[in-house]
Amino acid sequence: FFPEGMENGSGYLQLVDLVNGQPVLNKVNSNLAYTDETKKRLQKYTDDITNLGMPGMRMDMSVSPLLGIPEHGNLYFERVLNENQEGVVSYLEYAATKEHTFFTFWLGNNDVLGYATNGAVEEGPTSTLTDIETFTYVLNEFLEKLTAENQKGAIATIPDVTAIPFLTTVTKDALLAGVNAQNPPQPITDLYIATKSGVREAANEDMFVLPFSTAGLLGQPNEQGIPYGLHPLNPIEDKYVLDSEEAATVSAHVKALNQVIKEQAQSRDLALVDTYTFLNRVKAGIIINDMPVNGTFIQGNAFSLDGVHLTPLGNAIVANLFIEAINKNFKSSIPKVDVTNYGGVKFPNN
Repeated sequence: FFPEGMENGSGYLQLVDLVNGQPVLNKVNSNLAYTDETKKRLQKYTDDITNLGMPGMRMDMSVSPLLGIPEHGNLYFERVLNENQEGVVSYLEYAATKEHTFFTFWLGNNDVLGYATNGAVEEGPTSTLTDIETFTYVLNEFLEKLTAENQKGAIATIPDVTAIPFLTTVTKDALLAGVNAQNPPQPITDLYIATKSGVREAANEDMFVLPFSTAGLLGQPNEQGIPYGLHPLNPIEDKYVLDSEEAATVSAHVKALNQVIKEQAQSRDLALVDTYTFLNRVKAGIIINDMPVNGTFIQGNAFSLDGVHLTPLGNAIVANLFIEAINKNFKSSIPKVDVTNYGGVKFPNN
């Protein structure tokens, strides 16, 4: 979808090495498809497409035409709009203009994801939880348009965002082990985190965001010489931790949104793809075609290097989940994808 010389799009992460089991990642920034120095516009693609999935799209934002303006919205959505559509056509309206006889719908992940991955700290519209009323209204509007001529389709639930490697990889014990590996004068036994109800000791149930492990902050002294995260007077900032109370809130919200999705699927006779349940099984570990797949960062095969999105293999597995649901609901016989044709994380020299 990008011309030669721009084939790397907006860039991607590359695994360069594993040092003592820790990944060394590199952001590939060559042959990008940005058309301005602000990196807010990508090379246009206005040919006809049927895959309308847009990175970062949210249910609550899908009704706003402003999302098609790079300065305000989603550069991936802006890329597929012509100049007359920018700032005029919403994502919902854009999707509804496509002539279709069948559709697959998996929108809503980002209505929770940004909030969770930012430690439940709201720093803008993409790091908030979409309220149930707004989600319900927009989803209904979307499906009304997609089924306006009695089209059939499949709709997927929202995965449990607290089960992704971005939030499950960096643990309290792992951080303490890293600190104590530097041979401090006395063993360090506690971490301290800032929560919305005050500073407290970190618990095993608290979830640290993936980038914190390489941020180089833990143990660094402030102006008063108090080490970061190792003393209650200089705790780990809230945005780096989804604490246990916040994780419970996020999980409950996902379940509530999924109930809305299930009700819509039932009332409209749509195939329901339960990615929530399936990806929780993946977290624990499953075997597919004699191949182990789990939620472990890098080695688990399912999730990519950002700890959020699926690998080609993970996407192939989910594609089969869609196919199973469609075949079951509509008594069809769509053949499954051969997942062995798709890879997980690409290791150095592979």
